[in-house]
Amino acid sequence: MLHPHTEVRFINPQIGSGVFATRLIPKGTVVWAQDRFDRVYTEGEVRALEPVYQEILEKYCFRDCEGRWVFCWDNTRYINHSFFPTCIATPYRFEIAVMDIESGQQITNDYGFFNIIEPLECFPEPGCDRTRAMPDDLLRYADTWDRQIADAFRFFGKVEQPLSLVIAPEHLAKARQIACGEAAPDSIRLCYHDPARAPEDPARA
Repeated sequence: MLHPHTEVRFINPQIGSGVFATRLIPKGTVVWAQDRFDRVYTEGEVRALEPVYQEILEKYCFRDCEGRWVFCWDNTRYINHSFFPTCIATPYRFEIAVMDIESGQQITNDYGFFNIIEPLECFPEPGCDRTRAMPDDLLRYADTWDRQIADAFRFFGKVEQPLSLVIAPEHLAKARQIACGEAAPDSIRLCYHDPARAPEDPARA
């Protein structure tokens, strides 16, 4: 579920649409959390679909640490890529704002979080020498993203969290412990899906 203070806006024909904040979303706010309406597909389920459906899922899904495809039911699927993302994924099935997101500012992710299958060419951005999101970016940039996540968690308990109702209780409890300094955040490396991993257990899907 996407933060309520957001909306989809058309940007231009080249980029298409994106998601923008409609009011200030402070650093440390959960901007997206996986909820019961998000559809999760196993790799086998995806490959059993007709190509037209596979193309849609390949465009709009992300893959979790188990290699499952997660299709978000709401406007989350319109969040664009940036090498300087406003939000970063965590191992707790939610994304956290790593900066203050001003009203009218675009909400972005680094697609390198999402276990993409093949390199993705991206628009160049000033101040960044990366031009592609890569399947192993979660391992390449984990230290940087971990530092940003840890810094953002310092504000978790000081800002409104409208998505707290859809965060799994165990993950919400862990987030509160981190915010209070009682625990350290787990590394974003836990979100990585190793392609060499044994096939997923259908019982866990």
